[in-house]
Amino acid sequence: MQKGQKAVVWFKEVTKNDIAIVGGKGANLGEMTKAGIPVPQGFIVTSHAYYYFIEKTGIHDEIVKILEPLDVQDSKQLQTLAVKVQDVIKEAEIPADIVEEIERAYVKMGRGLVAVRSSATAEDLPEASFAGQQATFLNIMGDKNVVNAVKECWASLFGARAIFYRQEQGFDHFKVGIAVPVQHMIQSEASGVMFTVEPTSSNKDKITIEAVLGLGEMIVSGDVTPDHYVVNKSDLKILEKEIKRQEWKLVKREGKTGKEDNIKIILTPEEQAMQKISDADILELAEMGKRLEEHYEFPQDIEWAKEKGEIFIVQTRPITTIKEEVEEVQKIKAPVLLSGAPASPGITSGPVKLVNDPSEIDKVLTGDILVAEMTTPDFVPAMKRAVAIVTDRGGRTAHAAIVSRELGIPCVVGTGEAMSVLKDGQKITVDGSNGKVYDGIIKVTKKKKQSTAKKITTKTKLLVNLAQPDIVGRVASRDVDGIGLLRAEFMIAQIGEHPSYMIAQSRGHEFVDKLADGLTIFAKAFHPRQVVYRTNDFKSNEYRALIGGEEYEEIEENPMLGYRGASRYITDIETFKLELEAIKKVRKNYNNLWIMIPFVRTVNELKRTLEIIHGEDLVQTDDFKIWMMVEVPSNVILLEKFLETGVDGVSIGSNDLTQLTLGVDRDSSKLADTFDERDDAVMTSLEKIVKTSKSMGVTCSICGQAPSFFPDLTMKLVEWGITSVSVSPDMIDQTREIIADVEAKLGIK
Repeated sequence: MQKGQKAVVWFKEVTKNDIAIVGGKGANLGEMTKAGIPVPQGFIVTSHAYYYFIEKTGIHDEIVKILEPLDVQDSKQLQTLAVKVQDVIKEAEIPADIVEEIERAYVKMGRGLVAVRSSATAEDLPEASFAGQQATFLNIMGDKNVVNAVKECWASLFGARAIFYRQEQGFDHFKVGIAVPVQHMIQSEASGVMFTVEPTSSNKDKITIEAVLGLGEMIVSGDVTPDHYVVNKSDLKILEKEIKRQEWKLVKREGKTGKEDNIKIILTPEEQAMQKISDADILELAEMGKRLEEHYEFPQDIEWAKEKGEIFIVQTRPITTIKEEVEEVQKIKAPVLLSGAPASPGITSGPVKLVNDPSEIDKVLTGDILVAEMTTPDFVPAMKRAVAIVTDRGGRTAHAAIVSRELGIPCVVGTGEAMSVLKDGQKITVDGSNGKVYDGIIKVTKKKKQSTAKKITTKTKLLVNLAQPDIVGRVASRDVDGIGLLRAEFMIAQIGEHPSYMIAQSRGHEFVDKLADGLTIFAKAFHPRQVVYRTNDFKSNEYRALIGGEEYEEIEENPMLGYRGASRYITDIETFKLELEAIKKVRKNYNNLWIMIPFVRTVNELKRTLEIIHGEDLVQTDDFKIWMMVEVPSNVILLEKFLETGVDGVSIGSNDLTQLTLGVDRDSSKLADTFDERDDAVMTSLEKIVKTSKSMGVTCSICGQAPSFFPDLTMKLVEWGITSVSVSPDMIDQTREIIADVEAKLGIK
């Protein structure tokens, strides 16, 4: 492997910015571990190890040759070629040094039972996340068995459904890598899924939880219909409980290992009827869900498990199916043929196609309604041709429900008898909004329901915080005045190599081109609205994790207070110039891209940074502004002197400012109650920043998490005269209304 690349990393070593190395699942496991969320311990076999395996075994060309005649619409051919590729991977021998590292990590972890999961580097990204494409192996024990399970996960990258999905999404088969998290196996007393918005209606005020007894595979597969609980997000009160009868549960067979040794246990009548988890557990889960949504600044789809009375989070990912508008339809007055859980909204009609097994998916044609006992990822090609889906089993978070919402087609799950009541070719109407199936074709009048957020004009600008390009189109269509914080970190992580390492190889131009491509996505989508790009604020540990990073980064005891922000720009000037070159390249076509300088400790640092920017022909004009982040107490104490340097505006980074003012690690679960942006010391600083900026004629914004969570704080900021407020995408409508209300009370027009 190349210098600086690791075959194995521990959860605590990675963050959400490391998707290119550890995939979506791995990155989130690391991010949650660092944030103090209860995550079962483990390590990750990186995508570097996978690519090294492909290179050393020399199987790349063989796989390419097998896939050459591929037509993904030919389901039988797809299945045949997928098996051939997987056989090639399974028969190849993993290099000895990789085997040794995996076994050493497993021993260090304490051996025992583990879950071995796939984490593709293009999986679990917003708008690119058909669930369950790669393999998971549970209850694995023993050095050799863990290594074999890792290879099986690598092979699953070329499963039929994964090949189909990549082809449809336009991903190069060899540019999508795969990492493999190996995690302590939770023997679940109960398990399930949680959404921090109501998944069918996209209601952001509700958290929904689904739960089953035993191991969790049953809930996504739809083998059983889970309990369904709804919690009010604001005050964490339980609003609804649907208790479903569960006839059996899945548990590990004592003394056995491996997925095939999970067994079904028939439950007693009393157990079948019981609520799967207590009200206290429901509220504890909801609190964790709310915390995760706040941490990621985006609604989350979360997997959880309970063992020996303790609740663990085993995965989180962004919800990809949130709808800003839904169709409003007239009520149907006709006899109901079947009832189930509403899983994906909308109403449509068509002929039934009963599918008993994935081998039959060819019979589903465009315009058909797919009816099955339950669906699995192997059904996806047929699901994409269907206009609606109906299943006998499963809940709102089963595979059929998740994929239907991603496809935007109606779905009703858990009907109990669709396979026996319906006949092939029968015309039916599916109402996915209300969980009803009607006989025959019923014509309904549809109209777009007006968004709950009316077009509101405010003097105080409402901006949005963004990082990932996958959701930019959807957010740009909202009632928002621009981007107040465009984070560089996700784009830099996707490039995956340390910029100094690329410069040393005379490849600095590649860094410029890739960063410019990423920035263009945001600038183009929002043009002519302002896009304020925060120049890279990677810390030394994050830079070190990039390819070549170990050669250029020292190990710091406290990277949060170390070599970051403006201190880097005035020291490693050549790297900073690459970033400025990318900005210039984008501005040739989109002049709405501005700069914001993060973590400025001293006035002299700011002066020297501005000199470098101006020296690269980036001079402030009416359509090019330079802001600085105000997030260090020195910025507040000497604010007038910082503003005298000539910056056009400031943006308050309330997260760092709060942590540094109160001396509190914002990621510490033990000090979570102390970390509060509404503390008097912080509020005094905020008031001074806003009022001083106003008095000196400089624009003032805020881009930390505070206004997304505390409406009362937003009210004070507007009252003091803040120019703009930048919030997470899910808080746009609510914050616009808060700003309008305050401005109305103050008579601001």
